[in-house]
Order: sequence, then C-alpha cells, then structure tokens
Amino acid sequence: MQLDAVAAAHGGLAEFQITSQPELVKTLKSLIDGNVLINLNGSDGASYTTTLWAIDAARGILSFSADSDSNQVQALVEAEEAVAVAYLDSIKLQFDVTGLMLVRGGKSSALSCAFPRVVYRFQRRSGYRVRPLLRSTPVVRVRHPMIPDMGLSLRVLDVSIGGCALFLPDDVPPLQPGVVLNGVQLELDLDTRVTTSLRLQHVTSLNHDARGVRLGCEIVDPSPDVLRALQRYIDQTQKRQRALAR
Repeated sequence: MQLDAVAAAHGGLAEFQITSQPELVKTLKSLIDGNVLINLNGSDGASYTTTLWAIDAARGILSFSADSDSNQVQALVEAEEAVAVAYLDSIKLQFDVTGLMLVRGGKSSALSCAFPRVVYRFQRRSGYRVRPLLRSTPVVRVRHPMIPDMGLSLRVLDVSIGGCALFLPDDVPPLQPGVVLNGVQLELDLDTRVTTSLRLQHVTSLNHDARGVRLGCEIVDPSPDVLRALQRYIDQTQKRQRALAR
C-alpha cells in the first residue's frame, strides 16, 4: 500500500489510523484470535508469512511465530525496516515493523519487534464478488511458479471483475504473496473459460477443518474479452442465485 498516494487522494491519513493504545491492542488481538496470516515485507525485498503469537503492550513488544532456520526470517532481521499486512474479511490492516529480533526458545522461536504506534485500517475495494453455485466446480489450472513440472488445479472460491479467491490445499507447496501466475486457465463454466495472469495479493487462513488456505488474487492487465466474460459470468450467477432463493 503506497501511503503517500492514499494521503494525496484523501487529504491525509487520519481517517485510516488507529492510534489509541486500547484500540491498537484490540485490533492486534483480533489477529491472534483469528489465527490470521500476516505478510512481513522487508525493505530489501525479503518476505515472510507468519502469525502474531503474543502482544505485550506494557513492555511495548509484539512476537510473531518464526522458523529460526528460514533464510527469509534471517533476511528480515537484517533488513532496516518491514511492513506487516493482514486481512480481516473486507478490512486490510497495515503497520510498520521496527527493531526485529529473532528470539530462540527451547522448542520454538519468535520474531519480536516494537509495538506499533499506529495501525492503518483500509476498506478493501468494493468490487462485487459472487460465489459459484453449489452444482458447479470452477477451477484454475496453472503451473506452480516454483515447481514448473507441477500442474495445479485449484478450486475457485469466489470471483469479482478484478480478481478471484482460490483454495490451496495443505499438501501443495505454498505460494508467496506478490508472485505472478502466468498462463492461468480460469474455467468457471462451459461458457466461461479464459486465459490470463494472476497476482497473488494475500494468503489467509481458513478454519482448521478446511485443510488449506485462501489465496486472494488480482487479475493482471485483463483484456476487454476477459472482462466481458467475467462480467457475463457474474451477472448470470447472480440471476441464478436469486432464482434459487425464491
């Protein structure tokens, strides 16, 4: 999130800021309670997906779960600064991470940092999303970006004119936010099959029984034909959903 651009468009950032200590604690605690995945993005390009493990407001410390053997964790510690990004339903949370340190324990390790003075809260874009009808099984077919020999067939959870959400099972090697998936075949129904590129925006956890995570993807530079096909699919799905609800 380019904060300068947001500030220019809205005449400042005050309306997006959470600064009171009780509200900061409440907001951060919601990340722990929901076991929400958080993307830590270092100033040098390092990135690590984790969860918030503990809040110590009195001492001014946050602790994230960490794998002490991860090269990404080591790179983040060496970075001068990082930004944390997380999603709570339709809300995006963002805050600066400073003073990162790797704390090694007996059986687990943690990334600790200074308690943030401000958390930014943004409403995500309002593009209408539809969930596929129960009788349909739309999928995305693509090669794993890190393992080209591995073909993936991922279930589509919802679709909007600008993107889609996919289900990634636990037994599939993870994907990192920011990666661009090229040559994606989006198969929504017999009449809606398009080829495009997707940028993975965020990874969010689902309930424990789901055995997988939700991938929030943005369509990269969609052609007019792709946009028309998606709009037609969304309109038709809405009509069918209204008919079934009668």
